[in-house]
Amino acid sequence: MQFVNFFPLLALVVISLAGKATVEAATGLNPPVKLVWHYYKLTNTCDDAETYIRYQVEKFYKNDSSIAPKLLRLLYSDCMVNGCDGSILLQGPNSERTAPQNRGLGGFVIIDKIKQVLESRCPGVVSCADILNLATRDAVHMAGAPSYPVFTGRRDGGTLNADAVDLPSPSISVDESLAYFKSKGLDVLDMTTLLGAHSMGKTHCSYVVDRLYNFKNTGKPDPTMNTTLVSQLRYLCPPRTQKGQTDPLVYLNPDSGSSNRFTSSYYSRVLSHNAVLRVDQELLNNDDSKEITQEFASGFEDFRKSFALAMSRMGSINVLTGTAGEIRRDCRVTNANYGA
Repeated sequence: MQFVNFFPLLALVVISLAGKATVEAATGLNPPVKLVWHYYKLTNTCDDAETYIRYQVEKFYKNDSSIAPKLLRLLYSDCMVNGCDGSILLQGPNSERTAPQNRGLGGFVIIDKIKQVLESRCPGVVSCADILNLATRDAVHMAGAPSYPVFTGRRDGGTLNADAVDLPSPSISVDESLAYFKSKGLDVLDMTTLLGAHSMGKTHCSYVVDRLYNFKNTGKPDPTMNTTLVSQLRYLCPPRTQKGQTDPLVYLNPDSGSSNRFTSSYYSRVLSHNAVLRVDQELLNNDDSKEITQEFASGFEDFRKSFALAMSRMGSINVLTGTAGEIRRDCRVTNANYGA
C-alpha cells in the first residue's frame, strides 16, 4: 500500500491493495488548509504547549488507559458534527454533549485539567479544540498508534444544540456509513481506517441487541455474526423487554478488552465475522472497504500509516481560524459566560 507524507493540498492517489485492487483515496488535507504544524511555537505564543499537554496525558494514562478510546470518541463526536471547534466540550441543559448519540462520552475531565494548566502558563492562547486534538493523538500513541503530526491553530466555536447532532447509528449499512463520511469530506479509506478505532473501547448492549435477537425484524440473530460471538454477547446482553432496564457495556474488541491496546485485530475480527457492531461488519459489503480491511488485517503498519492521515483529515473538518470563533478561557463555557 502506498502512502505519501502530509502535504497541504488535496491529492488523489490510486492505492494498490495487496496487488489485487485499487482504491482512489486522498493523500493530504482537503483545501483550503488553514492549520499549521507547531502553531504555538511558530507564533511564539506558547512554545511548550504540546509538551504541557503530553505530560498531563501521560499522567492520566498511567492511571487509566481507557482515556485513549474515550478521547478518540470525544474527538470524533466533535469533528464529525459541526467541525473540530471544541463545541462538544461545552456544558448546558441542551448542549451537544447531551444528545442521545453522545451518551456515555468521557474524557472531559482530562481536557479541563489540561486547559487549567495551559491557562496558568499561557492564558487565553491555546484553544480547547487544539487541546482535544493533541491530547487524543498523545493518548492513542501511548496505546500503540503512531504519533502523527497534529496541525494546530484552531479556534473554539459556540454552543451547538443537541438536536443538531447528526452522528449516525452504529447499526447502519456500509452505503449509509460511506455517505455520511463523504458528507464530511472524507473517503472510503478514511472511513475504513477510522472505524478501526473500534479496536478499543466499549459500547452499550442497546446498540447490539438487534443483531443478537431480532435482526431486521426476523426474530433471529444477524446471520453474518459468528454464532459463538452471538452466544457470548447474549450472555452479556439479555433481551430488552422492560422499560428502565439496565444497559450494560461490552467491549468493542474482546481481543484487546481492558488492555485498550491499539491493534489491527479489529480487521481480523471483521473478516472472521466477529465484529460487535453492524457498521463494522458491514465493511465486507463494499468492494473497496473489504479490500482495505483485508490489507489492514495482514499489514498493521499500513493501518498505522493510514490512521495517521485519516486522523489529520478528520481533525481539519470545518475548523475555525484567524478571527473566527474565540479562545475559551474554560472549555466548559463560552467566554461570554465565563465567570457567570
